[in-house]
Order: sequence, then C-alpha cells, then structure tokens
Amino acid sequence: MTAKLDYKWHLREVMATRGMFSTTDLRPLLAERGIDLSASQIYRLVVEAPERLNLKVLMALLDILDCSMDDLIEPVAAGRPRAKKAADGSGPGPRR
Repeated sequence: MTAKLDYKWHLREVMATRGMFSTTDLRPLLAERGIDLSASQIYRLVVEAPERLNLKVLMALLDILDCSMDDLIEPVAAGRPRAKKAADGSGPGPRR
C-alpha cells in the first residue's frame, strides 16, 4: 500500500515574515514579473491551498518572497478520515 500525500501551503506565513500582511501587496509585484491576476485570484492564492499552480506564478512568488519551494509547500502524509461518533452517543466511549 502506498502512502497518500498532501501538502500544507505556507504563502500567508511567508508573506507575513516579509512584512506583507495584505493580499493586495502581491498584485503589483506579480505584475512586474508579467503575472496578471485579479484581486480575487490573488486572495484565493494566499488564503487557500491551490489545487493547481502555474509554474510561472510559483517562480514569481519565489522571487518576490526570496524563498524556496520548501518554504511555501510542505509535504505531509494525508490522514485517514476519522470515524464519526454516533449522534446518540451510542458509539464507543472512554474505556475504564
């Protein structure tokens, strides 16, 4: 059985360490590098882990933030979904 992988997206944290606290800070810096994204696209890029990411956008972010891919993307093992407890409380309880 192969392990399933996921990732954590750290763009917001890396921006904060560089003194960038607003998503609008990125728009002109991306435009300087030929990347034209709308304000809503940039907002989603910052606050959500992207499902797909254009490599030119990634390279621009690495340049703007002077960081590496390891700083932005952290691979993690995907956890198994937790079993839901029965709503009536009949599920397994604490052992005594």
